[in-house]
Amino acid sequence: MSGGVLGVVLADLADESAELDTRVADLTAAEWESPTPAAGWTIAHQIAHLAWTDQAALLAIAQPDEFARQIAELWSAESSPVDAAAEEGARRPPDELLDSWRDGRRALREALLAVPAGDRIQWFGPPMSPASMATARFMETWAHGLDVAEALGDRPEPTDRVRHVCHLGVRTRDFSYVQRGLSPPAEPFRVELIGPSGDRWTWGPVDATQWVSGAGYDFALLATRRRHRDDVDVRAKGADAERWLEIIQAFAGPPGADPERREKLSDTMGPGAQHMPDNSGES
Repeated sequence: MSGGVLGVVLADLADESAELDTRVADLTAAEWESPTPAAGWTIAHQIAHLAWTDQAALLAIAQPDEFARQIAELWSAESSPVDAAAEEGARRPPDELLDSWRDGRRALREALLAVPAGDRIQWFGPPMSPASMATARFMETWAHGLDVAEALGDRPEPTDRVRHVCHLGVRTRDFSYVQRGLSPPAEPFRVELIGPSGDRWTWGPVDATQWVSGAGYDFALLATRRRHRDDVDVRAKGADAERWLEIIQAFAGPPGADPERREKLSDTMGPGAQHMPDNSGES
């Protein structure tokens, strides 16, 4: 495994993917058809989506011009290309779909490691470095893995790997505003989160006037739009920070429908849900 940030993210992505793989590998054909929290999507749709986006990333690395052409063509279609691809993939036999996802994620790992230093990869949003692409793939695997787990009545064990989702959520702050036709605030925010292990994660200047703090796992749920703002243990200080938490999204594309209110999940979030930072601490 390559060292540096990319190596760390790829290792965590492999672990997250393996956890999801284990969850679906022995499902019956009927269980693959189980509905998930995403309207109209079964477990098969969720895995098909991951397989499709891995293939899209491979195309973006190997043939950026062809990727741009295909994406322009897809977005010009009347129906959602994401839904269409998931629907097509979900019709494949489960063992064939699973093999496709496995092959694609292995190939993507090798392709990301081979990207020349300094090169950026075209994507649905802004171009990304290999490490950022790996982080985005982690985010999607984690979020769609959560959907699969909920469909099966499982509760994934929270791990500090979720820091990658939090990092992406922070880094894409301005993108969340642009997606909704809004102007991002000029001032940087301070973000302080507590991971499932109790580790403290921070971003931004400590003297910022706009603050976000809370449980890292909850922040990741919010950033991937898997939970309503009122269902997570994440706090804001300042009007701009409050607004950001209303529109935050760590993924490219339209934000989709707002999550519906549900019961608070602090009992599933690990130590970070009980040990919150205040807004006065130093990094």
